[in-house]
Amino acid sequence: MNADDVLQGLDPEQRAVAASPLGRMVVLAGAGTGKTRAITHRIAFGVHSGAYQPQRVLAVTFTARAAGEMRTRLRGLGVPAVQARTFHAAALRQLHYFWPRVIGGPAPEVMPHKAPAVGEAGTRLRLQLDRAVMRDLASEIEWAKVSMLTPETYPAAARRAGRSPADLDLTAMARMLEVYEEVKTERGVIDFEDVLLLMVGIMHDRDDVAREIRSQYRHFVVDEYQDVNVVQQHLLDAWVGERRDLCVVGDPAQTIYSFTGASPKHLLGFRAQHPDAEQVKLVRNYRSTPEIVGLANLVVRAGTQGTVELQAQGASGPAPTLTSYADDPGEARGVADQIAALVRKGTPASEIAVLFRTNGQSEAVESALTEVDVPYLVRGGERFFSRQEVRNAVLLLRGAARSDDGSVPLGNLVRDVITGAGWSPKAPTSGGAVRERWESLNALAELADDVAAAGEGVRLPDLVVELDRRAAEQHAPTVQGVTLASLHSAKGLEWDHVFLIGCSDGLLPISMAEGPEAVEEERRLLYVGLTRARQRLVVSYAAARNPGGRASRRPSRFLDGAASVLGEAARSQPRKKAKERKVAAATRCRGCGKDLATAAERKIGRCADCPPTYDEAQFEALRAWRLAVASISKVPAFVVFTDATLIAIAEKRPSSAGELSRISGVGVRKLQRYGPFVLDVLGGSDPQQTAERCCAATESEESA
Repeated sequence: MNADDVLQGLDPEQRAVAASPLGRMVVLAGAGTGKTRAITHRIAFGVHSGAYQPQRVLAVTFTARAAGEMRTRLRGLGVPAVQARTFHAAALRQLHYFWPRVIGGPAPEVMPHKAPAVGEAGTRLRLQLDRAVMRDLASEIEWAKVSMLTPETYPAAARRAGRSPADLDLTAMARMLEVYEEVKTERGVIDFEDVLLLMVGIMHDRDDVAREIRSQYRHFVVDEYQDVNVVQQHLLDAWVGERRDLCVVGDPAQTIYSFTGASPKHLLGFRAQHPDAEQVKLVRNYRSTPEIVGLANLVVRAGTQGTVELQAQGASGPAPTLTSYADDPGEARGVADQIAALVRKGTPASEIAVLFRTNGQSEAVESALTEVDVPYLVRGGERFFSRQEVRNAVLLLRGAARSDDGSVPLGNLVRDVITGAGWSPKAPTSGGAVRERWESLNALAELADDVAAAGEGVRLPDLVVELDRRAAEQHAPTVQGVTLASLHSAKGLEWDHVFLIGCSDGLLPISMAEGPEAVEEERRLLYVGLTRARQRLVVSYAAARNPGGRASRRPSRFLDGAASVLGEAARSQPRKKAKERKVAAATRCRGCGKDLATAAERKIGRCADCPPTYDEAQFEALRAWRLAVASISKVPAFVVFTDATLIAIAEKRPSSAGELSRISGVGVRKLQRYGPFVLDVLGGSDPQQTAERCCAATESEESA
């Protein structure tokens, strides 16, 4: 194969990428536009034309699957010697090579999971952490480290970003970061983020190492550049040095991992950082029908800077549809029936996908597909009945079934029992694994309601039998299965037929998305889901969660601009003006007047950018009192009051128990236990002495 052969079959934009292998280039590549084809042909053209030595090229991407696909394509283009790796794989290889020279001895072992170290850190901090909370804390540690934050800089940065790690106080989370690092040091291990951080540090401190790496790799290609985080960008800068042969490729409309530290600012600001960089836009979509492409353009057009307008290249197909169902089970049955009809007509099950916002939505679809005898695969998560929280709950229900005398309604009894597995009447305010675990357990509670409504005299043993039957029937063959996937885990994949369920406000955008940036990321998540479909796209939502429930749900607000394609039923219901005024007044900073983005900001009525309006000495007195109470009681400080609540108290200066009770975060129990002493501190009493009196009163009350 020669250089001219490499360029054959490329469209004009792809050819522009491939035919200019030298110098800086930024490629804005829309969904389905052949970006991997363009950059692999760029590398191959560079090698076959003599511009590159293959062993001097490093192609970087974000997943092992994507790196493997890139290597396969490069081999097919006659350049098997080119390195295609993930950031972590490339950095780990370098770390193992240079560690003996720089530090001495073999490089430390990389922990496969953070959970053991997080659990040990939690024990040292006397925190009760279950598996779901540990997963969320591990994710927060990852965000802090890829953002290159220290325990000292974390609270301010997390507050600005609106982080809420498993409802943990930010000061306590900073302490968790500190103790987590101590645990790792004692065990002599590192985590995956350390691999990147250590290589950044080594290259910064050792010019000889930096020169050696830069002499090894002289030409760089970075795929999915919109997902680069701070530490990855620092590492890339260190690798590249002063050289100009850098090509970055990405799509700002597919930035859906900002919660992990990813940011499109590096992609969108590339030309400002490098004015000499050539820019190419890949706009020809080869994946989807014009009808699907048109809908995707309408949805994303309103939200994301730098978005390319896709131009469909394929044949026309059926128009995307929006279907409203009465409730979630009805939606699942309706989708399952359509899928079963497709399979009967000869469509391979592997070319069908059901996509959803949260893993908790999969259970109803799993059950419905089982009823119509269609096999399925759950991607990016365990099957519903295999999830640890569900298995624990079923075990508790099985034990409780022996003593059920029928005196308590089934639904109430089940909720009482699964409380022991982590269920609570109110959904957690935080997201992540904690929320998903709650949704799985809540699905069991709602299933109990359904079983009870199906017949009189149904008791817990009957529910256990039903659960066993469902679990057994859902062990479907994995070959040719319909894919069930969250929108996040669907990125990078595609199917002929896509059913996108739960497309209503509250799920898309999810109710936990606070602030304009978070909401726009939800829009991009929907865009990713829409552009997974090649031939047929079916969008749906349910008006109510349960049969007979109030039909309060409306279509996602992101579909408002797509009414020309999906019909007028796609428009979300406008809010009443009076209500809008009330919400706006309650969510604006009293200092600068801008919208408050996080719950913590709304609690104190002031944004993070505005200076405090409380008396600093009084606030420090409250903090000293809280620290003393926590120290005497041997509990973390946030257990007494969170930072946000303490700030709100200092801001509002309550002078009575009634005024104090109206502050968010001061519940009945805390008002009784701490209220009089908080008022004493606000009145000028010594914080240490007041704390001692508070703890003595609490101890006396508990003894009585």
